[in-house]
Amino acid sequence: MNQPLAYVHPGAKIAKNVVIEPFTTIHNNVEIGEGTWIGSNVTIMEGARIGKNCNIFPGAVISAVPQDLKFGGEESLAIIGDNCTIRECVTVNRGTIASGQTVIGKNCLIMATAHVAHDCHIGDNAIIVNGVLLGGHVTIGNYAIIGGLSAVHQFISVGDHAMISGGSLLRKDVPPYTKAAKEPLSYVGINSVGLRRRGFSPEKIREIQDIYRILYQKNYNTTQALSIIEAEMEATPERDEIIMFIRNSTRGVMKGYTGIY
Repeated sequence: MNQPLAYVHPGAKIAKNVVIEPFTTIHNNVEIGEGTWIGSNVTIMEGARIGKNCNIFPGAVISAVPQDLKFGGEESLAIIGDNCTIRECVTVNRGTIASGQTVIGKNCLIMATAHVAHDCHIGDNAIIVNGVLLGGHVTIGNYAIIGGLSAVHQFISVGDHAMISGGSLLRKDVPPYTKAAKEPLSYVGINSVGLRRRGFSPEKIREIQDIYRILYQKNYNTTQALSIIEAEMEATPERDEIIMFIRNSTRGVMKGYTGIY
């Protein structure tokens, strides 16, 4: 349903049952999937690829050019997966030549006033809470939750199922399954409540806890801890995911919070 007070460029590809409310502008080279609702005063710029059954609330700006002085006008995309909710005044910039695209996965909730910068990659089922600022090239894992008003430095990675406290400053990578809080941002346990809600067994949760006790509570350095984990703990997908995340970190991972142990 295209309202007469909305502008849709003739080159945009819009599924027949998309609802577009008044005063919205949709530029050329945009694709929007079936069942999506676009609220009033939304701006969707060139390079947007929006999936099925999404809800985009008033004031959002999708696929604006990157806030990157190196951007040279190259063609790039901002991709939003199916079943996502983009709340009021969210900004999602499209990619640069570095990766060519900014990606938000399926079933994500991006709350009001959050900013997703160029070349970010957000996994499926992630929640980005109000006022969160993601710098360029940030990677957010599946089911991760970033608390409100947090600021994430460019090139940071947050692992799957991690949970970040509101108001945090992320300068180091946050490994999967963990909770992060305090200043500077530190390990404060694993996200056991979230893992239980997502069907992880008590035995699997204990395994993850044991891995992080070695990493954060036994006074080993990272190299020593990883060697002990590999030698003493059974190989599982979760163990290997944690090890690979830490070894692949380019900015280093957050430290433990010694004040609680």
